[in-house]
Amino acid sequence: MGTATNYAAHDRELSFDLFFFDNLKVRSEWYYPRLSSAVAGTEAGARVRHRIKDRYLDELNEDVEGIVNTLRALNVTVHRPMTLDASSVEVRTLAWSAAVVPPLNVRDIALVVGDEVIETPPMLRSRYFETQFLKPIFASYFDQGARWSVMPRPLMTDRSFDRSYVLSTTGGPTEPISNPGTHPYDVGLEMMWDGAQCLRLGRDLVVNIATANHAMACDWLERHLEGRSRIHRAYKLSDSHIDSMVIALAPGRLLVRSREVADYLPKAMRKWDMIVAPEPLKNNFPTYDDDDLLLSSLYIDINVLSVAPDVVLVNDACPELARILEHNRFQVVPVRHRHRRIFGGGFHCFTLDTVREGGPEDYLN
Repeated sequence: MGTATNYAAHDRELSFDLFFFDNLKVRSEWYYPRLSSAVAGTEAGARVRHRIKDRYLDELNEDVEGIVNTLRALNVTVHRPMTLDASSVEVRTLAWSAAVVPPLNVRDIALVVGDEVIETPPMLRSRYFETQFLKPIFASYFDQGARWSVMPRPLMTDRSFDRSYVLSTTGGPTEPISNPGTHPYDVGLEMMWDGAQCLRLGRDLVVNIATANHAMACDWLERHLEGRSRIHRAYKLSDSHIDSMVIALAPGRLLVRSREVADYLPKAMRKWDMIVAPEPLKNNFPTYDDDDLLLSSLYIDINVLSVAPDVVLVNDACPELARILEHNRFQVVPVRHRHRRIFGGGFHCFTLDTVREGGPEDYLN
């Protein structure tokens, strides 16, 4: 379970704007203030610091501890990463520097497959060394016999990023993404990919691919897991993460944003029971100021956590979703999480399940 200690700000720079592109569009809906009133778009090499209000941080920390207490009450063993020290304000490499953020959305930075922990190649510069906060946990599993691998780390110069998704996505007008600058350490496109782009189903992994960066990482994963897991590629199901599009609740049962999600999934999964989430309502979310930077999808509360085949953690601000899941014979555990749109993650994002009952079952045949 992640931690938000000393989460102070977001750095708007190229990797940030590319990663959150779908949610940084200039919009006029009730829950999206116009970003033009908050900060300007990113110029090549530029960084714009966007400080998060103390009230949001205090309430986030309260909610995170509430999630931890709920999981422990459900007899889940909860591990916590090291916390970000207040003096650690910046991460720097040969090619760039960025503000460092704490290990909150730990689902993104690693993938657990069978008895192996795989550290994934980051897509955000500010998260480049984030897996270091989880090192004591991973080392403990390694000492117990687990495998521990690290995918190749990208240099992440401006020219490392495939901007084709940004340039081809409709739905305009959007925040400008400037032309990439040159750098002595340019090596071309590199693999970048998050664990939250993967749906784990026993021995099968459904992997979302929206850019060449994702495809390169999937190639590595496919070769690395050959003979142990089957990789199924889903093309442009979303810009990156898929856990606000589809969540596996139990064998044969999915929570989806819409029935169209099935078109992107492996053929065998299209016969599964698909529970369609309700449309978000205005009173599901807090009211924010015009200068608040909102990062999450409109459907962030699909980001539930399945604790058992019939037990699901659901945001207590979404009674409509809770009723639908209860109607489908799930036990719903309501938990408070207020500022998921400010911090870009829900219960699934905040957690990385390392040990579950069962093994590499074949759910697709």
